[in-house]
Amino acid sequence: MSLTRKQEIIITASRLFKERGYNAISMRDLAAEMGIKAASLYNHISSKQEILGLIILKVSEEFTQHINTIYLDELSSIKKLEAIIQNHIEITLKYTHHLACMNNDWIHLEDEYKQRYLNLRNEYESKFRQILQQGKDEGELKDIDLEIVVFSVLTTLRTLHIWYAKKTSIQVATLQQDLPKTLLYGIVKS
Repeated sequence: MSLTRKQEIIITASRLFKERGYNAISMRDLAAEMGIKAASLYNHISSKQEILGLIILKVSEEFTQHINTIYLDELSSIKKLEAIIQNHIEITLKYTHHLACMNNDWIHLEDEYKQRYLNLRNEYESKFRQILQQGKDEGELKDIDLEIVVFSVLTTLRTLHIWYAKKTSIQVATLQQDLPKTLLYGIVKS
């Protein structure tokens, strides 16, 4: 499957934003990296802000669609949490540069892009808390503060792309097997 020029622009921009940061990259830099004239970019995209919005919303929407589906499934909270962690791993492997932009550059989003991103993030975190609460209510999870669990798990998952990029010796299968175990059961032998 060949990429459209717009997709090429977004992929190249996400890599450059990850490497140098959103503010450090101009449309000219992006065009030079792609070997085209800056004016040509505007045939496919309206602005650098649009590029950032598309990058961030792409992964935010995938995360939110997944958790919305899992939330409604007739699964135990543990199975839901395992599925959420696996989804984070898959998206991390597929959209590493996009995740870096989402984590580092979302603050540069303007107006509708920022509001849409914040709404998706809040919806995601709310569903995540509800799944945790379900697990506590059903006796599957320990009675510990939900905010500490939300912070611990989501911080790990949000920064997975940084850590995994440095751990080339860890196989994907090992990551998929051991990360859910570590996040959900800890490291203490029972």
